[in-house]
Amino acid sequence: MPYDLEKRLVIGVASSAIFDLSESDAVFKREGEEQYRKYQENNLNNILPKGVAFSFIKRLLSFNDLSADPVGDPLVEVVLLSKNDPDTGLRVMKSIQHYGLGMTRAIFMQGNSPYEYIPALNISLFLSGSKSDVEAAIRKQFPAGHVMTSSVVDDDGDEGLRIAFDFDGVLADDESETVMQTTRDLDEFHAHEVRNVLQPHNPGPLKQFLVQISAIQSAEERKKRNDPEYKNRLRVSIVTARNAPSHERALNTLKSWGVMANDGFFLGGIEKGKVLGVLRPHIFFDDQSGHLESAAKVVPSVHIPFGITNIKAAGG
Repeated sequence: MPYDLEKRLVIGVASSAIFDLSESDAVFKREGEEQYRKYQENNLNNILPKGVAFSFIKRLLSFNDLSADPVGDPLVEVVLLSKNDPDTGLRVMKSIQHYGLGMTRAIFMQGNSPYEYIPALNISLFLSGSKSDVEAAIRKQFPAGHVMTSSVVDDDGDEGLRIAFDFDGVLADDESETVMQTTRDLDEFHAHEVRNVLQPHNPGPLKQFLVQISAIQSAEERKKRNDPEYKNRLRVSIVTARNAPSHERALNTLKSWGVMANDGFFLGGIEKGKVLGVLRPHIFFDDQSGHLESAAKVVPSVHIPFGITNIKAAGG
């Protein structure tokens, strides 16, 4: 029977998301593709350094131990989506094996981004260090995030995974952000949210990813019922510029999707970086570059280039 991806969380990652490719990229830009190929061949057995999203991916894959059959029926599948050809991509695969990442599936497309295959692989999140590839994926309404140059959080000896999300433009669509951007009136924004408090938001790019993350939380609860000594490892936080009274619609939306955050930070304009520096998530998703400037200094940060804010920034 075919290997079924429909019932599991599938992540697509470019090698630029999980490894530090700065040295390889410098060779490509300085000397061209032919010398780049020779460089990768000569360094085939030199393991690539860990990148910004490495810890997130490794920790996410660790939840496959909750499955009765972690190899044949894992909860999480991570697929490498690479712009390398198979030969130059071999160094990446050797690095994956060296670090013990449970990744065995890959797509290599020389010079082209494989993001077109996101729907075919049931991918609910594509991570890449290429801003242009992520923006192209978002334009096709695919769930994608640009892994920024940012601080790395990797707590040795701690098996937990902390994921933090902005709300508008990430989990939800940009309906409410559009009200804010067009009126420039915080009172009108709050009034809009109060009027629509019982109307759930339409999904944003990472809604399905959150739903599938929630399924892993449910698997942890089942594990705890059978093993009272088990300690939950996955923690989900919402870190948003919303504050009361607009927080209620956000919470009602999450409830309508059947998900629940462990933590909610409704900051009302407080700099997110200060809170994230204490929370220390292994990855943080936000749609606004301004918020990510402070966040990237303290935590691994991913830009979701979706919605009215990013359209305006691009001159649209």
